[in-house]
Amino acid sequence: MAYSKQIPTGFPTDFLWGGATSASQFEGGWNLDNKGITQAEVTPKSEDRRMNIAEATLASIEAAIADTTDTRYPKRRGVDFYHRYESDIALLAELGLKAFRLSIAWARIFPKGTESEPNEAGLAFYDKIFDTLNKYDIEPIVTLSHYEMPINLTIERNGWFDRKTIEDFTRYTEVVFKRYHDKVNYWMTFNEINAAQWGFHATGAVDFGLPENEQLSIRYQAIHHQFVASAIAVQQIHALDPDAKIGMMLARMQTYPLTPNPADVQAAQLADQLNLFFADVQVRGEYPEYMNRYFAEHDIVLDFAPEDAATLAAGKVDYMSFSYYTSSTTSVDTHDVTDANMAMAGVNPYLKASDWGWQMDPVGLRITLNELWDRYRKPLFIVENGLGAVDELTSDGQIHDDYRINYLQQHIEQMEEAIIDGVDLMGYTMWSPIDLISFSTSEMSKRYGVIYVDQDDDGQGTLDRIKKDSFFWYQDVIKTNGENL
Repeated sequence: MAYSKQIPTGFPTDFLWGGATSASQFEGGWNLDNKGITQAEVTPKSEDRRMNIAEATLASIEAAIADTTDTRYPKRRGVDFYHRYESDIALLAELGLKAFRLSIAWARIFPKGTESEPNEAGLAFYDKIFDTLNKYDIEPIVTLSHYEMPINLTIERNGWFDRKTIEDFTRYTEVVFKRYHDKVNYWMTFNEINAAQWGFHATGAVDFGLPENEQLSIRYQAIHHQFVASAIAVQQIHALDPDAKIGMMLARMQTYPLTPNPADVQAAQLADQLNLFFADVQVRGEYPEYMNRYFAEHDIVLDFAPEDAATLAAGKVDYMSFSYYTSSTTSVDTHDVTDANMAMAGVNPYLKASDWGWQMDPVGLRITLNELWDRYRKPLFIVENGLGAVDELTSDGQIHDDYRINYLQQHIEQMEEAIIDGVDLMGYTMWSPIDLISFSTSEMSKRYGVIYVDQDDDGQGTLDRIKKDSFFWYQDVIKTNGENL
């Protein structure tokens, strides 16, 4: 863009204020209307707040499939959006959402993942969802794969490790695009694709207990197949609807050198590269050179088909989306780490942590936005950001969550600063407008919503929805396009 004396003064008028969910944490109805079981639904709840999502074995999967209850597998029940979608979407409309990010459960469309024909009951469910959103002028933002691969693909193919899974996914995306392209304008391929570095929940590949170099080889091969599948999906939707926008999604792991020691600075740079590698491939359309050294030093040799380079180059995404919750520090020396699960990270003495040990860093969001805009020059979309906390329901049925308002307010302030800096920011879908099952530990008590759901960690409760104080605050933020914070 040419030099201009004018700078942005606030959020653009078409800014997509919204909220985000995933099918595997929100929908429920796990065994209804021919739906298949997913890898999210064979991961048991944590008994000690420790993340156990990568610890699947074939034996544990078989035992989970044999268990037809949701007692140990809370993601199976979610918060029953499957039956409450009309009233829930009406609540989102009352909140004022311009956009609602949700995922399609792959196993609702292809229960085993290998079928030649889709499950019509699953397709009809999402028709109702999109039609209801359209009724309220809420823009759907649809994630095609959000940690919910049909578990049969793990059993038959070891998930994304097998190249044949690309064909299974491509068949699924073709059906979904043809069915919904006139109802959905914004798509995303893989949720937090870099989480595949941590194994099963994102790759569908069983690798628990293997030596580290074998795990890494399996995971990066699975990641490569996801890259190819994503690039094919981009080409599919563009051929069907040239005006549709499709993006990639990264779990942004903003990190700082712990000290000015050049060794710490270089270590932080490497950590950043390993995080941004995924966006480099999907936004730029090719593997970055720095990964060649990483692969060589970790004995990783990818099965890279001759046609893959051209596919990646032809399948670059239209925008980059990401989640942002926390930041960390990096050092070559031993240093304190946070007592967290999925966000375990080097301690930053300048930051406070949430009840779950996630360091809260609003300014880091502005830093991230500027770094990503400088690196990619593609529109950016914050599709997850929020605070997991224990909420107390008062005797008169209210939830006073000033801590959540403060968290969201401080992050939105930094978003506006980044826009004034010149960052092209499309929208913000906070996680999550309605309480749902926590991904990392399958807890209900780790609540993110501005709408409370009456359900405890054991699945007991009425499932009634109750507006928290943060509901009315966020409603006003949206109504004033970010002027009233």
